[in-house]
Amino acid sequence: MDAVARLTRDHGPDNGFWLHVDADVLDDAIMPAVDYRLPDGLSWEELTTAMRIATTSHRVVGLEVTIYNPTLDPDGAGALGLTKVIIDALA
Repeated sequence: MDAVARLTRDHGPDNGFWLHVDADVLDDAIMPAVDYRLPDGLSWEELTTAMRIATTSHRVVGLEVTIYNPTLDPDGAGALGLTKVIIDALA
C-alpha cells in the first residue's frame, strides 16, 4: 500500500512514471510463457487491479510488458491474457 500511495500522490504535472510489467510476476499456472517460472504469482485479476490503480492516477507516461516468451505460448493463451489485462487496466 505504501508503494501505491507514493505513486498516486500528486507530485505535479511533470512527475509521471513508467509502468513496467514482467510477465513472470503472474502465477505459473496461468503464465507458462516465461523463461523463469515461479508458483504463487499474481492472478490475472490481481495484475489488472494493480495496473488499474497505477493508470487511474493519470500519471503513467508509458507502459511496457516484458519477459513474455511467445515460443512458450503455442496456443496464444498467455498473449490473450496479457492483452486483456492491458485493455481492462486502461479502460
